[in-house]
Amino acid sequence: MIILGIDPGLKATGYGVVHFESNINKLLEAGTIEPKQKSPIQDKIGRIYSIVGELIDNYRPDVLVLEKLFAHYKHPITAAIMGHARGVICLLCSQKKVRLSELSPKRVRKAVTGNGNASKVQTKRVVAYLLKVDEEKLTLDASDALALALGFTQIEGRLG
Repeated sequence: MIILGIDPGLKATGYGVVHFESNINKLLEAGTIEPKQKSPIQDKIGRIYSIVGELIDNYRPDVLVLEKLFAHYKHPITAAIMGHARGVICLLCSQKKVRLSELSPKRVRKAVTGNGNASKVQTKRVVAYLLKVDEEKLTLDASDALALALGFTQIEGRLG
């Protein structure tokens, strides 16, 4: 099974592609999409759409795991902004007939690290260990995306 994890955002969208077979996870690709800060919103969204579309075309994932929308009462605008990035990713799943799964960061961190309140840095460390990659080569956004993919394999395994 090929899983594409996406941690959406307009400043930075992390992605990670993992091949999962016989309880073994293998990293295929990970990175961060960082549109230019001063670009108009339509250009930022267009860049995310284009690159995620290429990832889907190149890897043909069985499932795309997207971080669930989280709105903090102190930062309500953040949820609206993240919704733009999530929207184009959901649209791509519809257009390209890719199964979409949404998971909360807390549930993913619990599945991957054993602690739902693990920090981004702790999560990055565990993700790097599990995938046998150099921690320094992963951005926080890419490691969050990979955590989504890894968490999916853990959560689906428990449910199925």
